[in-house]
Amino acid sequence: MKKNNTNKLQKRGLGAKASRRIGNAVIYVVLALITVIWLFPFFGIVLESFRVEETGQVSYLWPKEFGFDNYIRLFKETDFMRWFLNTGLMGVCTAVLQTVFVLSMSYVLSRLRFKGRKLMMNLMLILGMFPGFLTMLLIYKVFYDFGLTEQMAPLGLIIVYCASSGMGYYVSKGFFDTIPKSLDEAARVDGATRFQVFYKLILPLSKPIVIYTVLMGFMAPWGDFMLANYLIHENSAGMSVAVGTFEWLSKTMLNTNYTMFCAAGVIVAIPVTVVFLCLQKYYVEGVTGGAVKG
Repeated sequence: MKKNNTNKLQKRGLGAKASRRIGNAVIYVVLALITVIWLFPFFGIVLESFRVEETGQVSYLWPKEFGFDNYIRLFKETDFMRWFLNTGLMGVCTAVLQTVFVLSMSYVLSRLRFKGRKLMMNLMLILGMFPGFLTMLLIYKVFYDFGLTEQMAPLGLIIVYCASSGMGYYVSKGFFDTIPKSLDEAARVDGATRFQVFYKLILPLSKPIVIYTVLMGFMAPWGDFMLANYLIHENSAGMSVAVGTFEWLSKTMLNTNYTMFCAAGVIVAIPVTVVFLCLQKYYVEGVTGGAVKG
Protein backbone atom coordinates (compact mmCIF):
# COMPACT_ATOMS: atom_id res chain seq x y z
CA MET A 1 0.00 0.00 0.00
CA LYS A 2 2.78 2.38 0.88
CA LYS A 3 4.48 1.73 -2.46
CA ASN A 4 1.22 2.37 -4.34
CA ASN A 5 0.68 5.63 -2.48
CA THR A 6 4.28 6.67 -3.17
CA ASN A 7 3.88 5.89 -6.88
CA LYS A 8 0.66 7.91 -7.03
CA LEU A 9 2.32 10.89 -5.35
CA GLN A 10 5.27 10.69 -7.74
CA LYS A 11 2.94 10.57 -10.74
CA ARG A 12 1.01 13.55 -9.43
CA GLY A 13 4.28 15.43 -8.89
CA LEU A 14 5.45 14.64 -12.40
CA GLY A 15 2.05 15.64 -13.78
CA ALA A 16 2.16 18.95 -11.92
CA LYS A 17 5.68 19.65 -13.21
CA ALA A 18 4.65 18.79 -16.77
CA SER A 19 1.56 20.99 -16.62
CA ARG A 20 3.65 23.80 -15.12
CA ARG A 21 6.19 23.53 -17.92
CA ILE A 22 3.45 23.50 -20.57
CA GLY A 23 1.84 26.53 -18.97
CA ASN A 24 5.16 28.40 -18.89
CA ALA A 25 5.84 27.46 -22.50
CA VAL A 26 2.45 28.83 -23.57
CA ILE A 27 3.08 32.06 -21.66
CA TYR A 28 6.50 32.50 -23.28
CA VAL A 29 5.05 31.92 -26.75
CA VAL A 30 2.29 34.46 -26.14
CA LEU A 31 4.78 37.02 -24.78
CA ALA A 32 7.04 36.44 -27.78
CA LEU A 33 4.14 37.04 -30.18
CA ILE A 34 3.14 40.21 -28.31
CA THR A 35 6.75 41.42 -28.47
CA VAL A 36 6.93 40.82 -32.22
CA ILE A 37 3.64 42.65 -32.78
CA TRP A 38 4.76 45.53 -30.56
CA LEU A 39 8.17 45.89 -32.23
CA PHE A 40 6.92 45.49 -35.80
CA PRO A 41 6.07 49.21 -36.33
CA PHE A 42 9.51 50.23 -35.02
CA PHE A 43 11.16 47.69 -37.30
CA GLY A 44 9.19 49.13 -40.21
CA ILE A 45 10.28 52.68 -39.40
CA VAL A 46 13.93 51.62 -39.33
CA LEU A 47 13.58 49.94 -42.73
CA GLU A 48 11.80 52.98 -44.17
CA SER A 49 14.61 55.25 -42.96
CA PHE A 50 17.13 53.33 -45.11
CA ARG A 51 14.95 53.22 -48.25
CA VAL A 52 16.41 55.39 -51.02
CA GLU A 53 14.57 54.38 -54.21
CA GLU A 54 11.43 56.29 -53.18
CA THR A 55 11.06 59.10 -50.62
CA GLY A 56 7.27 58.84 -50.21
CA GLN A 57 5.01 56.15 -48.85
CA VAL A 58 5.00 52.82 -50.69
CA SER A 59 2.98 49.61 -50.52
CA TYR A 60 5.89 47.33 -49.61
CA LEU A 61 7.96 47.05 -46.42
CA TRP A 62 11.38 45.76 -47.44
CA PRO A 63 13.34 48.43 -49.35
CA LYS A 64 14.57 47.63 -52.84
CA GLU A 65 17.69 49.71 -52.26
CA PHE A 66 19.37 50.58 -48.96
CA GLY A 67 21.38 53.71 -48.22
CA PHE A 68 22.03 56.61 -45.85
CA ASP A 69 20.61 59.29 -48.14
CA ASN A 70 17.75 60.13 -45.78
CA TYR A 71 20.11 60.65 -42.85
CA ILE A 72 22.42 62.81 -44.97
CA ARG A 73 19.49 64.95 -46.13
CA LEU A 74 18.28 65.18 -42.56
CA PHE A 75 21.45 66.88 -41.33
CA LYS A 76 22.39 68.83 -44.47
CA GLU A 77 19.07 70.14 -45.79
CA THR A 78 17.04 70.73 -42.62
CA ASP A 79 17.34 72.35 -39.18
CA PHE A 80 16.97 68.97 -37.49
CA MET A 81 20.18 69.37 -35.50
CA ARG A 82 18.92 72.64 -34.02
CA TRP A 83 15.61 71.00 -33.15
CA PHE A 84 17.41 68.07 -31.59
CA LEU A 85 19.57 70.35 -29.44
CA ASN A 86 16.53 72.38 -28.39
CA THR A 87 14.73 69.23 -27.32
CA GLY A 88 17.81 67.87 -25.57
CA LEU A 89 18.26 71.13 -23.67
CA MET A 90 14.62 71.09 -22.61
CA GLY A 91 14.93 67.45 -21.55
CA VAL A 92 18.01 67.98 -19.38
CA CYS A 93 16.76 71.19 -17.74
CA THR A 94 13.31 69.73 -17.13
CA ALA A 95 14.76 66.54 -15.68
CA VAL A 96 16.93 68.46 -13.20
CA LEU A 97 14.35 71.03 -12.13
CA GLN A 98 11.44 68.60 -11.96
CA THR A 99 13.49 66.21 -9.84
CA VAL A 100 14.29 68.98 -7.35
CA PHE A 101 10.68 70.17 -7.15
CA VAL A 102 9.03 66.75 -7.03
CA LEU A 103 11.38 65.20 -4.47
CA SER A 104 11.28 68.27 -2.25
CA MET A 105 7.50 68.34 -2.28
CA SER A 106 7.32 64.58 -1.70
CA TYR A 107 9.69 64.71 1.27
CA VAL A 108 7.79 67.55 2.91
CA LEU A 109 4.42 65.80 2.53
CA SER A 110 5.86 62.49 3.69
CA ARG A 111 7.78 63.67 6.75
CA LEU A 112 6.23 66.90 8.00
CA ARG A 113 2.82 67.37 9.60
CA PHE A 114 1.41 70.88 9.37
CA LYS A 115 -1.95 72.60 9.22
CA GLY A 116 -3.57 72.39 5.81
CA ARG A 117 -1.42 69.44 4.67
CA LYS A 118 -4.31 67.16 3.76
CA LEU A 119 -6.24 70.02 2.20
CA MET A 120 -3.27 70.88 0.00
CA MET A 121 -2.81 67.25 -1.05
CA ASN A 122 -6.50 66.92 -1.92
CA LEU A 123 -6.45 70.21 -3.80
CA MET A 124 -3.43 69.16 -5.87
CA LEU A 125 -5.11 65.83 -6.57
CA ILE A 126 -8.25 67.57 -7.83
CA LEU A 127 -6.31 70.07 -9.94
CA GLY A 128 -4.33 67.21 -11.48
CA MET A 129 -7.55 65.78 -12.90
CA PHE A 130 -7.98 68.72 -15.27
CA PRO A 131 -6.11 68.42 -18.59
CA GLY A 132 -3.29 70.88 -19.08
CA PHE A 133 -4.50 72.14 -22.45
CA LEU A 134 -7.37 73.97 -20.71
CA THR A 135 -4.86 76.66 -19.73
CA MET A 136 -3.17 76.93 -23.13
CA LEU A 137 -4.78 80.25 -24.04
CA LEU A 138 -3.71 81.85 -20.77
CA ILE A 139 -0.22 80.35 -21.00
CA TYR A 140 0.25 81.66 -24.51
CA LYS A 141 -0.95 85.16 -23.57
CA VAL A 142 1.38 85.40 -20.57
CA PHE A 143 4.37 83.95 -22.41
CA TYR A 144 3.74 86.13 -25.44
CA ASP A 145 3.84 89.24 -23.24
CA PHE A 146 7.16 88.09 -21.77
CA GLY A 147 8.64 87.18 -25.17
CA LEU A 148 8.81 83.44 -24.42
CA THR A 149 7.19 82.21 -27.64
CA GLU A 150 8.53 81.29 -31.07
CA GLN A 151 12.34 81.57 -30.91
CA MET A 152 12.37 81.67 -27.09
CA ALA A 153 9.75 78.94 -26.82
CA PRO A 154 12.22 76.33 -25.42
CA LEU A 155 12.71 78.48 -22.30
CA GLY A 156 8.98 78.99 -21.99
CA LEU A 157 8.33 75.26 -22.33
CA ILE A 158 10.88 74.48 -19.61
CA ILE A 159 9.00 76.83 -17.29
CA VAL A 160 5.67 75.18 -18.14
CA TYR A 161 7.02 71.65 -17.67
CA CYS A 162 8.51 72.50 -14.27
CA ALA A 163 6.01 75.01 -12.86
CA SER A 164 3.42 72.51 -11.64
CA SER A 165 5.67 69.46 -11.43
CA GLY A 166 5.42 69.42 -7.64
CA MET A 167 1.83 68.22 -8.02
CA GLY A 168 3.16 64.89 -9.28
CA TYR A 169 4.40 63.90 -5.85
CA TYR A 170 2.33 60.71 -5.49
CA VAL A 171 4.87 58.03 -6.47
CA SER A 172 7.82 59.73 -4.76
CA LYS A 173 5.88 60.32 -1.56
CA GLY A 174 4.87 56.67 -1.50
CA PHE A 175 8.52 55.68 -1.77
CA PHE A 176 9.60 58.06 1.01
CA ASP A 177 6.84 56.63 3.23
CA THR A 178 8.57 53.24 3.07
CA ILE A 179 11.74 54.67 4.67
CA PRO A 180 11.53 54.51 8.49
CA LYS A 181 11.08 57.88 10.12
CA SER A 182 13.31 56.74 12.94
CA LEU A 183 16.30 57.44 10.67
CA ASP A 184 15.24 61.08 10.43
CA GLU A 185 14.75 61.32 14.16
CA ALA A 186 18.17 59.81 14.89
CA ALA A 187 19.85 62.24 12.52
CA ARG A 188 17.97 65.17 14.03
CA VAL A 189 19.11 64.11 17.51
CA ASP A 190 22.70 64.17 16.24
CA GLY A 191 22.22 67.78 15.16
CA ALA A 192 21.41 67.42 11.46
CA THR A 193 19.13 69.98 9.85
CA ARG A 194 16.09 69.04 7.77
CA PHE A 195 18.01 69.72 4.58
CA GLN A 196 20.94 67.58 5.72
CA VAL A 197 18.59 64.73 6.56
CA PHE A 198 16.99 64.99 3.13
CA TYR A 199 20.20 65.43 1.14
CA LYS A 200 22.64 63.19 3.02
CA LEU A 201 20.35 60.50 4.42
CA ILE A 202 17.10 60.14 2.47
CA LEU A 203 18.31 60.72 -1.09
CA PRO A 204 21.10 58.10 -0.95
CA LEU A 205 18.46 55.59 0.19
CA SER A 206 16.08 56.70 -2.58
CA LYS A 207 18.19 56.11 -5.67
CA PRO A 208 15.43 54.24 -7.58
CA ILE A 209 12.83 56.98 -7.13
CA VAL A 210 15.37 59.70 -7.95
CA ILE A 211 16.23 58.00 -11.24
CA TYR A 212 12.55 57.39 -11.96
CA THR A 213 11.82 61.10 -11.51
CA VAL A 214 14.76 62.08 -13.71
CA LEU A 215 13.59 59.72 -16.44
CA MET A 216 10.05 61.08 -16.39
CA GLY A 217 11.31 64.64 -16.56
CA PHE A 218 13.72 63.87 -19.40
CA MET A 219 11.18 62.01 -21.53
CA ALA A 220 8.37 64.57 -21.25
CA PRO A 221 9.75 67.15 -23.76
CA TRP A 222 10.55 64.45 -26.33
CA GLY A 223 6.92 63.42 -26.67
CA ASP A 224 5.13 66.75 -26.19
CA PHE A 225 3.60 68.21 -29.32
CA MET A 226 0.40 70.09 -28.55
CA LEU A 227 1.72 72.75 -26.18
CA ALA A 228 5.08 72.99 -27.97
CA ASN A 229 3.40 73.57 -31.34
CA TYR A 230 1.12 76.18 -29.76
CA LEU A 231 4.02 78.24 -28.43
CA ILE A 232 6.49 77.75 -31.27
CA HIS A 233 4.28 78.30 -34.34
CA GLU A 234 6.44 78.19 -37.47
CA ASN A 235 9.69 79.60 -36.09
CA SER A 236 12.34 77.00 -36.94
CA ALA A 237 14.88 78.42 -34.48
CA GLY A 238 12.72 77.52 -31.49
CA MET A 239 11.22 74.27 -32.71
CA SER A 240 11.45 70.96 -30.91
CA VAL A 241 11.90 67.68 -32.75
CA ALA A 242 8.21 66.77 -32.52
CA VAL A 243 7.02 70.08 -33.95
CA GLY A 244 9.68 70.33 -36.66
CA THR A 245 9.33 66.83 -38.05
CA PHE A 246 5.53 66.88 -37.90
CA GLU A 247 5.49 69.46 -40.68
CA TRP A 248 6.95 66.85 -43.02
CA LEU A 249 3.74 64.85 -42.77
CA SER A 250 1.65 67.53 -44.47
CA LYS A 251 0.09 66.71 -47.85
CA THR A 252 2.53 68.91 -49.73
CA MET A 253 5.68 67.46 -48.10
CA LEU A 254 4.75 63.86 -47.36
CA ASN A 255 5.79 62.46 -50.74
CA THR A 256 9.27 63.96 -50.53
CA ASN A 257 10.01 63.78 -46.80
CA TYR A 258 8.39 60.60 -45.48
CA THR A 259 11.56 58.51 -45.39
CA MET A 260 13.46 61.44 -43.90
CA PHE A 261 10.77 61.66 -41.22
CA CYS A 262 11.38 57.98 -40.42
CA ALA A 263 15.13 58.65 -40.19
CA ALA A 264 14.44 61.48 -37.74
CA GLY A 265 12.25 59.15 -35.68
CA VAL A 266 15.07 56.61 -35.42
CA ILE A 267 17.58 59.23 -34.25
CA VAL A 268 15.15 60.74 -31.74
CA ALA A 269 14.44 57.30 -30.26
CA ILE A 270 18.11 56.48 -29.68
CA PRO A 271 18.89 58.68 -26.61
CA VAL A 272 15.61 57.87 -24.85
CA THR A 273 16.01 54.15 -25.53
CA VAL A 274 19.63 54.07 -24.33
CA VAL A 275 18.86 56.01 -21.15
CA PHE A 276 15.83 53.86 -20.39
CA LEU A 277 17.64 50.56 -20.97
CA CYS A 278 20.56 51.62 -18.78
CA LEU A 279 18.29 52.73 -15.93
CA GLN A 280 15.43 50.26 -16.37
CA LYS A 281 16.23 48.43 -13.14
CA TYR A 282 15.92 51.58 -11.05
CA TYR A 283 12.83 52.67 -12.98
CA VAL A 284 10.97 49.48 -12.04
CA GLU A 285 12.15 49.67 -8.42
CA GLY A 286 11.01 53.28 -8.20
CA VAL A 287 7.53 52.54 -9.54
CA THR A 288 6.97 49.44 -7.41
CA GLY A 289 8.48 51.03 -4.29
CA GLY A 290 6.35 54.14 -4.66
CA ALA A 291 3.18 52.08 -5.07
CA VAL A 292 3.51 50.41 -1.67
CA LYS A 293 2.05 53.32 0.27
CA GLY A 294 -0.08 56.24 -0.88
